[in-house]
Amino acid sequence: MTLSSELLSTFAPRGHLRACINTGNPILARLDADGRPAGVSIDLARRFAAHLGLELELVVFDTAAKSVDAVTREEADFGFFAVDPVRGAGIAFSSPYVLIEGSYLVRQDSPLTDNAQVDRAGHQVVVGKGSAYDLYLTRELHQAQILRAPSSPAVVDTFMQSTADVAAGVRQQLEGDARRIPGLRLLPGHFMVIQQAMGLPKTRGAEAQRVLSLFVEDAKASGFVAEALKRHGIKGAAVAPCAGA
Repeated sequence: MTLSSELLSTFAPRGHLRACINTGNPILARLDADGRPAGVSIDLARRFAAHLGLELELVVFDTAAKSVDAVTREEADFGFFAVDPVRGAGIAFSSPYVLIEGSYLVRQDSPLTDNAQVDRAGHQVVVGKGSAYDLYLTRELHQAQILRAPSSPAVVDTFMQSTADVAAGVRQQLEGDARRIPGLRLLPGHFMVIQQAMGLPKTRGAEAQRVLSLFVEDAKASGFVAEALKRHGIKGAAVAPCAGA
C-alpha cells in the first residue's frame, strides 16, 4: 500500500503507528501466558502497520470504553470497535470485518426462556460498563433496569454476586462462564449482532477512513480475517460480508 507522506503523517503523526487494543473482548484480543496481547485484533494491527510500512506500538486497555476514549482523544491512532452511533461522534469506522452475537445468560431456574421476555418491569440486566452491549441496551430496554459491571469479562461474576435476572454480553464469553460456573444457561439466539470494525479519530479525515476501509475489505476478501479467527480458535464470530456482496 503506497501512500503519500502527508497521508502517512495523518495516520501516524508521531512517526509510528499506535494501535489501541481492548482485551475485554475475548473474541478479538486477550493476554497470553506471558502477559502479551494476542488475537485477531493484534494480527490485523500488525498487517495494517506492515501495509503502511510503519513501526507498530500496541496500546492495551482492559475495557472497550477506555479504548474508545484513547482513540477519540488521539492517544492512539486506531483501534478495534463495535460500530455504534455514540462512539461515532469521535471515531470514524471502517467497514466491518467481523460479526459477533450478543446474548443473554440466566440462572438455570429462571422463568425466562426467550430474549423478548427480558425487557419487563422489575427485571435487572448486568452488562459491561461502556461496552457496545451497554450502549445498545441503554437505547433498547425501556422497562428493565441496567446494572453495569466494571468490564465485560466481569459481567457474570457481578451477576452472580447480585440478585439480577440477566447477564448480557459476548456470546462466547457467556458460554465460557456457563461452563465455569454451574447452574447457568444461555437464552436461545441473540439480542443483537455487533459489527466489529477498525476505527480512527474522526479528525484524521475522510481519506484516512477510506484507506482503512479498503484495508479491511482486502483483509476479508483475501481470507486473512477467516484464517485469523481459525488460528486463534474463535467460534463465536463470523467474517462480515465484503462490501457489495
